[in-house]
Amino acid sequence: MSSEHSFVPAPVVQVVFEKDSLPSSEEPPMEEWSSLLFDVREQVNVKRDRYAEGLYDPGSGEICTKYAPLSASSVLRHPYYNYPGVKDPGIREALFHPIPKIIYPDDGQELYMDTCKEMNLCPIRSFCRQLLEEKVDLKYYGIAPSAFRSIAMALKLNRNVQVLDLTDNFISIDGCYHLGEMLVNNITLKELNLTGCRIGPDGARFLLYNLHLNRTLKKINLSRNQLEDRGVEYLARAIFKGSDIADVNLSYNKLTGNSAAMLAEVIEINNKFTHLDMSWNSMLSPNAIYTLCVRLSQNDKFEVLNLSWNALSGQRVGNGIKVLMKNPNLRSLNLSNNNLKGLAIKAIGTNLPKAVKLEVLDLSYNTMTPDDAVRLLTFMKERQVKLQRLLMDNVIVNEQFLIVLDEVKRLKFRKNTVITWGGLRPTFVSKGIDMREILFNRADAICRMKKQPVDIALIILAMHKESKDPWATKQFFRSVRRAGAVLDDDLLVEMCNIFAGPKAEKTTTVNINGIVDYLRRKWPDRQLPPTPPPEPEPEKKKKLKGKK
Repeated sequence: MSSEHSFVPAPVVQVVFEKDSLPSSEEPPMEEWSSLLFDVREQVNVKRDRYAEGLYDPGSGEICTKYAPLSASSVLRHPYYNYPGVKDPGIREALFHPIPKIIYPDDGQELYMDTCKEMNLCPIRSFCRQLLEEKVDLKYYGIAPSAFRSIAMALKLNRNVQVLDLTDNFISIDGCYHLGEMLVNNITLKELNLTGCRIGPDGARFLLYNLHLNRTLKKINLSRNQLEDRGVEYLARAIFKGSDIADVNLSYNKLTGNSAAMLAEVIEINNKFTHLDMSWNSMLSPNAIYTLCVRLSQNDKFEVLNLSWNALSGQRVGNGIKVLMKNPNLRSLNLSNNNLKGLAIKAIGTNLPKAVKLEVLDLSYNTMTPDDAVRLLTFMKERQVKLQRLLMDNVIVNEQFLIVLDEVKRLKFRKNTVITWGGLRPTFVSKGIDMREILFNRADAICRMKKQPVDIALIILAMHKESKDPWATKQFFRSVRRAGAVLDDDLLVEMCNIFAGPKAEKTTTVNINGIVDYLRRKWPDRQLPPTPPPEPEPEKKKKLKGKK
């Protein structure tokens, strides 16, 4: 209780300065405002003047929150209280009144120039000029990779160009993409030549991705583009999806039998090919070539096939060509520079009468035999064979071929037929090998290589002069070597075997007469010196004898 009633003294506050307080309703004079502590001069307020004239709207009248604690009367009189609304910079017009879209002419020239200006590129004047023609020829032009975008955009609108030739211009993946997009919208282009553009498999992917959407392009040349099998796969997909492409050139692309198999698979569904060139590749698979030929034979519109320089060989390939030749519209077949012979050539020749429109058959530089050439030429005697050009360059033929060829040329319906061949192999009868000539040539060469050369023919002639009866083999050996002819035992034994004499009881003999007869015919100029006549007897001795 004592603590509750204890007295606590109030703290003493020392007043240092005391200012007269103003009532809350009063404000300090304007001269004392802290925000106006600068030299106030009369200035022109443009906004206020425009507002008075009715040309300016300050907006909603909201004030800056910085001055919220001030009273309404002071805020209205403050020069910084009002932030007028911003005038519409054009959003309403952009939303409700957009800029009208530019419509370019259908030749694409104006669009091409505007695109080049936008990309800061120098336009190709010849391309711009050719947009009014049916063909754009830019081969070997060296076009910059970035320029294909503007070229493709111009061709999207173009209604004149039917042929685009970009031979030997390096096209990057970006360029292939823009050309592929161009094919989606273009409705005039019929032929596209990309020979030597080195697009590779990745470029082929972007170029051919939308090819099935184009309904006017009929011919595409992809030669020398390093496509490999993966690039042909993208072409096969486009054909599978319904592409109308009919003329395809895939030469010089490092293709294998897989490419032929892929094309054979897709053209079973969409078979519109009329021309196919797969030369200068490595399609060594006979089964793939056979399947491809069978599929092409089922297309009545197919006309030209080029399979040269593919190392094709075997009867399986020949059977495939045989089936293809049943196609009623086949006009040209190039099988040059392969390894076709024998049964393959026989199979091809069998169906020549069934190829009713075949004009050119090129079998040049194949490993055909003269009999293969004669077999093919024999079919040309038949009137049913319509072939006009049978090319067999570098194929060796024989005299029988020339006889058959003369018979073919005499036929009236072969008046304009062209038949080529390589060299002529004349018919001859082999003489075989004469071991006698080999033996004595060898013996003569050895005898002349010594420091003191001797003549083997004269040695044997001297032995014959000594005795014309058959010589024993050992005696023959000793006599030859004693005369200075140092010959090997093998050589002498073979000589004795060829000119063997009658057999004796304990030894073999040599027919010295047969050897001499052969040597006189072989070397008729080698003869022994004549034997001098015997000396005459003295006359005295004759008289003495007469007396007796």
